[in-house]
Amino acid sequence: MRTFQVQNSDFKTPKWKSGRHVPCVAVAIRPEGVAVRSTKDTSKTTLFFGKGEWRAFLKGVRNGEFELLGKPRSVPPCL
Repeated sequence: MRTFQVQNSDFKTPKWKSGRHVPCVAVAIRPEGVAVRSTKDTSKTTLFFGKGEWRAFLKGVRNGEFELLGKPRSVPPCL
């Protein structure tokens, strides 16, 4: 996937916070595709995905493809 222009203001984080857990991932949805980066990465390294790649990822999340041994696990705090 080729990269595309994104501004800091394009990135959104989840609105939920649970105790000491804070959002670790920021996502920018643009017409060209989706950009993802860690909120803890000061160098702001960004991964870029096409719309089809992003849809396939979301489908996998919804279908539980990323669960360890088919069991949900607790979400660790971001480091």
